[in-house]
Amino acid sequence: MFGIPLPSLSLPFFGSAEKPEGLAPTVLSYEQVQELGRELDELRARTVAKLGDEDREYIYNIVKTQRGLEIAGRAMMYLPFLPPVWLAGVGALGVSKILDNMEIGHNVMHGQYDWMREPGFNSQVFEWDTVCPADQWKHSHNYMHHTFTNIVGKDRDIGYGILRMDEGQKWNPYYLGNPVYAFLLMTFFEWGVMLHDLESENIIQGKRKWHDVKPLLKGMWRKAGRQVLKDYVIFPALSGPFFVTTVVGNVGANLIRNLWTYSIIFCGHFPTGVQTFTEEETADESRGEWYVRQMLGSANIEGSPLFHIMSGNLSHQIEHHLFPDLPAHRYPELAPEVKALCEKYGLPYNTGGFFKQIGSVWGKIFKLALPNSLTGSEPTVGVIVERKKVAA
Repeated sequence: MFGIPLPSLSLPFFGSAEKPEGLAPTVLSYEQVQELGRELDELRARTVAKLGDEDREYIYNIVKTQRGLEIAGRAMMYLPFLPPVWLAGVGALGVSKILDNMEIGHNVMHGQYDWMREPGFNSQVFEWDTVCPADQWKHSHNYMHHTFTNIVGKDRDIGYGILRMDEGQKWNPYYLGNPVYAFLLMTFFEWGVMLHDLESENIIQGKRKWHDVKPLLKGMWRKAGRQVLKDYVIFPALSGPFFVTTVVGNVGANLIRNLWTYSIIFCGHFPTGVQTFTEEETADESRGEWYVRQMLGSANIEGSPLFHIMSGNLSHQIEHHLFPDLPAHRYPELAPEVKALCEKYGLPYNTGGFFKQIGSVWGKIFKLALPNSLTGSEPTVGVIVERKKVAA
């Protein structure tokens, strides 16, 4: 998109209501891109200036709710002889894990609450209720993904090293199993996230050696061991004769969390209309160009306020990629201004309901299991970004 030493560069565009097929592509001049960057910087600065008691109380209440759900859920699972109560306990524990991982863990580890200067909300020391060590996740997600968003060959979140999620990924027969791999990743998502930083595909290809990942493996072993001990030994043992049903309940709660987090994350990154870029296109990009890449490389999910909380406000993935260190509960108020800027500059604002977005994600998973020659390609031009001032 941005790195080729030419006056301008065409970007891929995938159809949306705002850009019907056949319409001339949007052209952003060098000056427009820089102005867009300035306006987004100002929007961020205005939001930072408002941070205070409202944000502090919000995260306190979320933590209080999460802890209450966990306590209630674990207590109700000690009553398996009352099936409705036991099922409610599994659900409550599953919801508490979702809140812990998404609205609390993910957002705290992005540094969204570092300004509070409280140990419990410090991104450097926070640990979450999942098998992936926080420090490894921050490397693979905060650094690798948010720095190199949707750059093929750099952002390993494109397919997580096991899926084909972009036409630019070279097809081979392995990808015939794309839907199966996606289902397994969804089911065991916390484990997939844990293994992500190993770069197992590079180990298989000989690009990375096992001795390079020994420190990572030690960290994974320690964290996963604690999680397994907590969910599948200690709490079941505390339930006495209901050990087995408590294990089953904890498996169910973790499964609920895995299915939900996978779905929200994939809806924000892989539905129709989300674009990818090459390393050459993004070399030496400016702040404004970085913003444009984030806007074109992510998608939102429409829903109720409760839905947004349950998604960790990652239902506002566009705003999250623009401002990853702002408290996520601020994204709903930022979204109208971001959308207005997209309209002002002729950029797509990819948004839709949950079933629309997840349907397009799974459609892409099945489609990309096959070679491009059998499925055809999406339209290729919709946005042209001028890299530098063109001499008059």
